[in-house]
Amino acid sequence: MQRPVKAGIGGTTIAALVVSAFVAMPIVAIFVIGLAGDGENWQHMVFNVVPRATGRTLLLLSLTGLFTAIVGIVSAWLVASCDFPLRRLFSVALVLPLAIPSYLAAYAFGEFLDFTGPVQGLYRALFGFHSAREYTFPDVRSLGGAVLVMSAVLYPYVYLACRSMFLMQGRAAADVARTLGAGPWRVFSRVQIPMARPAIMVGLTLVMMESLNDIGAVEYLGVNTLTFSIYDTWLNRGSLAGAAQIACVLLVFVALLLWLERRARSRQRFSSQKTTAIAIDAVRLKLNGWRGLGAAAFCAVPVIIGFLVPIGVLTGFALRRLEDFAEPRLMKALGNSIAVSSAAALGTVLLAFVLAYATRSDRSRLTSGASRLASLGYGIPGTVLGIGVLIPLAGLDNLLDGATRQYFGFSTGLLLSGTGFAIVYAATVRFLTMAEGTIDAGFQKLSPHLDMASRTLGRSRLQTLREVLLPNMRPAVLTAALLVFIETLKELSATILLRPFNFNTLATLVYEDASRSKVQDASVAAIIIIMAGLIPVILVSRSLDERR
Repeated sequence: MQRPVKAGIGGTTIAALVVSAFVAMPIVAIFVIGLAGDGENWQHMVFNVVPRATGRTLLLLSLTGLFTAIVGIVSAWLVASCDFPLRRLFSVALVLPLAIPSYLAAYAFGEFLDFTGPVQGLYRALFGFHSAREYTFPDVRSLGGAVLVMSAVLYPYVYLACRSMFLMQGRAAADVARTLGAGPWRVFSRVQIPMARPAIMVGLTLVMMESLNDIGAVEYLGVNTLTFSIYDTWLNRGSLAGAAQIACVLLVFVALLLWLERRARSRQRFSSQKTTAIAIDAVRLKLNGWRGLGAAAFCAVPVIIGFLVPIGVLTGFALRRLEDFAEPRLMKALGNSIAVSSAAALGTVLLAFVLAYATRSDRSRLTSGASRLASLGYGIPGTVLGIGVLIPLAGLDNLLDGATRQYFGFSTGLLLSGTGFAIVYAATVRFLTMAEGTIDAGFQKLSPHLDMASRTLGRSRLQTLREVLLPNMRPAVLTAALLVFIETLKELSATILLRPFNFNTLATLVYEDASRSKVQDASVAAIIIIMAGLIPVILVSRSLDERR
């Protein structure tokens, strides 16, 4: 006889709620600190700091979004729908700038376009100039320079989303438009672009969230955005409440971007027959002569600017400093990076697995809501997370320290907020969505009948998880751990605010050297970060080829 199902909240749902509370705590802390701040301080922020920083932030987001959209959409369409020289090479190479963190690209472009750099040196040689007073040259340390840097390394988000969508569209819709007399341009602008609009919005949302998260590039290039204002208000002006109030304004931007992204995905409604949805079945538009050369040149420019220039500049510096690879300062930072990234990868994957498994085993609205709340962490800039994480951890430290002083007569000190745990916590909150999405995709490939068959054969839920699901989920779990490890390795915004005294990771080591105008000394650590960043780029390229 079948046992009746008991009503109530299951263990997996409770676990999902705990994880979502773990993510929500920093967000709640930010609003609590901001609302508790001084009213006069808030007036100063509203009238003096926020308007200017908001204007620059909006301008940076708008221009970066415009340029990444143009480059990403057109290059994705050329690679997916056209045939031209070196098309296969560019289909992979266009993803490579994703391995370059924006702050490293800014440091590289600062040297590349500087007075002593190769561009101005060539310019002086061609026109016979001898000093900077004899000519004018665009200053890379400006809003325009920030747009150039951000667009150069972030357009792959739009490219990847649009390329996948163009591949899914196949040839059916385009062939129907051509039979009705539409030329290639009208097919692209009237059919393929509207169908790819949800993917474009998703890609642009990622671009703008990454632009909001950046602090190293905007500080180096002299652009006072909302993110930098948080950092400056907290550390340089000593006003935590003011920084939290600016963070609340920044969270409004994040909420708006997430709303636009979800709205775009909710409108993603079109279907395609399986026989025509594969790009390999499509007849690509043949581009010969100058059209083919123009397409190849268009695809080559973003690869050169976004990947070859930064890695060329930094590699050139690093090759002149090979002895720095064994420098104790670098080895210590590398060890700290590996320790923090490994801990973050382990913790994030565990929490992500709990969320994904809860969603699989319990499809209630409560579990779905908890999973959605936990996904908000990726949209929160690292600088904002730094504030939200530090205050709860400092409160717990004070509580533990007070208890041990009262009952045991000794001080525990800063166990959480004064150690690398704060960085691990912030990285876990920020990259939980990435890990959960990867693990959930792995679960989607496993039929739910596996769970049912195992339970029918007498296995408990825990035994089914341990003996059936986990062995099959190993590739997805390892991929999620690798992605979180590398993203934590590159993370700068939260790390620079939460790191203990005299504690450096590779990212903060690069930041410190670049802040002192010693980009050449930072090149070795920068190359290590870039080489690590190439791993997920290669994984993405391979996954696209497999899907094709």
